[in-house]
Amino acid sequence: MHHTVFTDASLILTGENIIIACCYFAISLGIAYGVWRNRHAGVDPLVMAVAGIFFSCALGHGMHGAGMLGLPNPIVWQVATDFVTVIIAVYFLSFYRSFDLLARFSQIFTSKVELEDKNKILEQAMLKLQLTQSQLIQQEKMSSLGQLVAGVAHEINNPVNFIYANLDYIQEYVQDLLEFIELYQKHFPTPVAEIRALSQKIDLEFVKEDLFKIFKSMKIGTERIKEIVLSLRNFSRVDEAELKKVDIHEGIDSTLLILQHRFIASPENIEIDIVKNYGDIPQVECYPGQLNQVFMNILANAVDALEEINHQQKSPKIQQEDSNRITISSYIVNSRWVEIKIANNGPYIPIDFHQRIFDPFFTTKPVGKGTGMGMSISYQIITEKHKGKLMFTSNSGADTEFIIQIPIVQTTAMLLAS
Repeated sequence: MHHTVFTDASLILTGENIIIACCYFAISLGIAYGVWRNRHAGVDPLVMAVAGIFFSCALGHGMHGAGMLGLPNPIVWQVATDFVTVIIAVYFLSFYRSFDLLARFSQIFTSKVELEDKNKILEQAMLKLQLTQSQLIQQEKMSSLGQLVAGVAHEINNPVNFIYANLDYIQEYVQDLLEFIELYQKHFPTPVAEIRALSQKIDLEFVKEDLFKIFKSMKIGTERIKEIVLSLRNFSRVDEAELKKVDIHEGIDSTLLILQHRFIASPENIEIDIVKNYGDIPQVECYPGQLNQVFMNILANAVDALEEINHQQKSPKIQQEDSNRITISSYIVNSRWVEIKIANNGPYIPIDFHQRIFDPFFTTKPVGKGTGMGMSISYQIITEKHKGKLMFTSNSGADTEFIIQIPIVQTTAMLLAS
């Protein structure tokens, strides 16, 4: 019978192997418990291989310690546990190719994420560039249009003033001539046959009555042209300082006068009623030409909306319950702001479009009828140039209303911020 002789060194070595075996066993048991706890997510063979390696190492050290304590055939047990360890290690190494592919996929995924981020940055930069380009083009168009309008208005104004100023003299001269004819008829009531024939041919009595009506019409027409010319000059504002105090109502009236041809009923246009609810507001420090551009954009869009519903109402199934109407109101808000409301009783803006109505290039109009820049530029003019607010409300059964709020005075802090 074999008796094992224990020495202090062998006892220490045996205890060391048993402790190591317990540690390896605890690690493998912990991994196995974690896998069991998360079994609903699936069992990862790679994790189980790692747990097996720790478990086989625990067996190896355990068998070594047990052999030193007198276990029969310790070498056989040691070889068996080492063989199991080698098999598990080989199985573990079979995942090397997976590690390599996983690393490559990780690199590809990381590169893809970086590329997508760069693409998003480029798309945002491109959109911003397109917006800036469109705004610059629009501003250049408005500047050129303003200069053209001012030049045309000036050229029209000169001959119109000449005609208008001479109408009174012509009317006075014609009046004198008619008085002279009446005086001649008084003293020579029986003219010769040739004079009587010409008098009947030209219908002298009708000419005398109609002539002053013509003068009155001509005077009204020239006054109308003068108003249009003045409105064009007020709208363009090219002959004034860029930032100055102006009468907001004057700018609105000028814009309305330019668009008046779209308010009058005709075979092409519908009749639109303009309702003005002007409040008592002071002059406002602003950029008049750009502010008039905002009025033009909002009013033109309102007309387009009313024309759209008019086309729908041509159907016999749709009856018009109210006249086409644009309402313009002005108020003072908190003694430091003015508020302009422009409302129309056309079709409401669908709720899905509310978040996009001021976005560049967004339009609900058919192709060729809108660029999608009018409201975007208006929003920029009000919020950035005037440090104000541009809002709107639109619900089914109620008017669509655009609300402009700008400070009465552009403070130094606002100007520096711009």
